Amino acid sequence: MKNKTSFLPREGEVRPSRCPDNSAFKQQKLPAWKPQLTIATVLSSFFFTGAFCLSVGVCLILSANSVREIQIDYSDKCSDCSKLRENSSNWNKECHCTVNFTLKEDILGDVFMYYGLQNFYQNHRRYVISRSDAQLLGRNVNIQKSYCTPFTTYRNGTPMAPCGAIANSMFNDTIDLFYNLNSSVIQVPLLKTGNSWWTDKNVKFRNPKSYNLSSAFAGTARPPYWQKPVYLLDKEDERNNGYVNDDFIIWMRVSAFATFRNLYRRVRRIRQFADGLPAGNYTFRISYNFPVTKFKGRKHVILSTVVWSGGSNPFLGIAYVVSGTAATLTGFVITAIHLKLRKKKTYFQK
Repeated sequence: MKNKTSFLPREGEVRPSRCPDNSAFKQQKLPAWKPQLTIATVLSSFFFTGAFCLSVGVCLILSANSVREIQIDYSDKCSDCSKLRENSSNWNKECHCTVNFTLKEDILGDVFMYYGLQNFYQNHRRYVISRSDAQLLGRNVNIQKSYCTPFTTYRNGTPMAPCGAIANSMFNDTIDLFYNLNSSVIQVPLLKTGNSWWTDKNVKFRNPKSYNLSSAFAGTARPPYWQKPVYLLDKEDERNNGYVNDDFIIWMRVSAFATFRNLYRRVRRIRQFADGLPAGNYTFRISYNFPVTKFKGRKHVILSTVVWSGGSNPFLGIAYVVSGTAATLTGFVITAIHLKLRKKKTYFQK
């Protein structure tokens, strides 16, 4: 055991000090702004915040109300197809239904088509993580070690591409729009690409490298609820197949709420539709594939325009109005309390 005196500094030896350097930063001597909270500054802050939030909220609400939107529920109108889809053994049988509607006024500008689902919960943790991001990047990975279980492989060992519960439950109704002009029926041209986020399309999703997609996905099989393999999702555009298919990419971005809508198509502005959708009679022709009766869900088709603040959603504007109202009322309450206390102070001084 060492002698206790060995820890003491020897004569003439200088031990380094553990004190912080004598600098403004380490000695906490940096200049700082110390706000002086007076009644004038506090009240002006509350009233300014309230006026700002109220003005922004009113602008957002007016902007959201200017959006032209039509929403059609086709769950009951396609009841025959819905009953057919209740039996999973009918997965290979096609079923079509039509829904007629009328536009009383023109919808000018860019028109977007959405599909909406109600009572479909995508926010369950097991569902959200049921995917393989490495597989979606086109890498050769062992999906048995991923979170895709039980949608990883078939009983014969063939891996699923793509794997996971999210991909397996992909929305697969096909919706076409027709314009009934006098005695003729004109199909409305719809754009199926350019609808997903740029980062998703170019960063998060990649196809396996190969000279063609069919060979790239050789040795894999489609998910159980799919009707065709991933490399044949779009027969008209080869570049819109595989993991970079726009419909697939949009579906893989799950929603936080049970009722949501996803962008499906955009109206191509050519010929009779150069300015948007003219008023008149229209028909949705739907290839019904996505069952919703088992979870008591509903399906919608939405035609909508967009403005600088987005679509027809007044929630943000209402939130601003509520915040601005609360800030303004708080300012008035503080003013009343201040005047009351000042009167009492003046009374006692007398």
